[in-house]
Amino acid sequence: MNGDLFNGGRRRFVRLAAGGALAAAAPVFSSRAFAAGTRTLKIGYVSPQTGPLAPFGEADRYTIQQMQGALKNGVSMGGKTYPVSIVVKDSQSNPNRAGEVANDLILKDKVDIMLVSGTPETANPVSDACELNETPCVSTVVPWQPWFFGRKGDPKKGFNYTYHFFWGLEDVIAVYTGMWQSVQTNRSVGGLFPNDGDGNAWGDTRLGFPPVLAQKGFTLKDPGRFQSMTQDFSAQISAFRQSNAQIVTGVVIPPDAKNFLVQARQQGLKPKVISIGKALLFPTSIEALGDLGEGLSTEVWWSPSHPFKSSLTGQSARQVADDYERIMSKQWTQPIGFAHALFEIAIDSFRRAKDIDSNEAIRDAVASTKLDTLVGHVAWGNGPVKNVAKTPLVGGQWVKGQKHRFDLAIVNNQLAPAVPVSGPLKLIA
Repeated sequence: MNGDLFNGGRRRFVRLAAGGALAAAAPVFSSRAFAAGTRTLKIGYVSPQTGPLAPFGEADRYTIQQMQGALKNGVSMGGKTYPVSIVVKDSQSNPNRAGEVANDLILKDKVDIMLVSGTPETANPVSDACELNETPCVSTVVPWQPWFFGRKGDPKKGFNYTYHFFWGLEDVIAVYTGMWQSVQTNRSVGGLFPNDGDGNAWGDTRLGFPPVLAQKGFTLKDPGRFQSMTQDFSAQISAFRQSNAQIVTGVVIPPDAKNFLVQARQQGLKPKVISIGKALLFPTSIEALGDLGEGLSTEVWWSPSHPFKSSLTGQSARQVADDYERIMSKQWTQPIGFAHALFEIAIDSFRRAKDIDSNEAIRDAVASTKLDTLVGHVAWGNGPVKNVAKTPLVGGQWVKGQKHRFDLAIVNNQLAPAVPVSGPLKLIA
């Protein structure tokens, strides 16, 4: 880790727990003097740092370290400078655990704002706990439909304390079908939709993939929902072979993607296009597939090619990705940008809050956010529903890399022309 974040004074640090997860940190502040009686602003942060969803939290260690540097001198507002404490919790990829740690952060640690990232299984229970306890919350890395409707949101009312920024199913469907329409196939699609928040949303016959695929001339074979961590995908593979599916799509966790892809190859299923959400986002997951990783495609929420910069550090997306690789000795990964943006929004909201001791005032500051962040412009008020702000989405394909074994090349930017493409989608050999 970067040494200057931990030397001198009494600088706060985040201890690393067993298994590489981040433990909650007690506030230890930099040597800068704060006014007597100045209270600490507390930020709660929840993500899946262990368990099958751990790739979503892989960048947290770097992000927290980076925030320590950016916030080491506190946050200035109203003529005062306030020290900042970040209290980190691991959801362990378990919805029940996510809700429990959220309640701990709210009731025991008394955080001023909650930040949460990484699939409906983490973001939804944390958001629900915040809504119930009237604690301002900002969430991300969940398509907005499973976050909003998965929590039984009413578009006419919305939520009072929970706000979300990310893209929606309409965006990933447009990106995926845009990629598929750019190549020659028989337009027969096999769908892998698990029985979880994402899978039920993606496979929904009204809001998900099925109606749009039918409109665009694709035929979908959906064998039905399956439980995550399934060991045997023979039934799905057989169904896809019977329908001669030359395209396979879905949204599965990394272990399930590996099991499916290995078994598909063994059983003679060789699609021309494989576009899968969630599992194919991360370089570690692709590397684990070996040669099977080449040519796989997925949505891209953030990359070094995105033309955005941080409101906190001034770094471009490219600079943040390069810094991550230098410090962590790992390939950049998509959650870096959104974890960073969560803290940008939190600090911006603190600075604009009319009363830093009022949950309602902090909530109102979040709701009125209009901020250019590392993932693009975030502003609530013009979203598809209340409490949702949209961010751009493009399509990518894993290709043989130069510095790394595989690189994620941008191949479709129809929804975000500002993000440059590096070439067209290619069929899997």
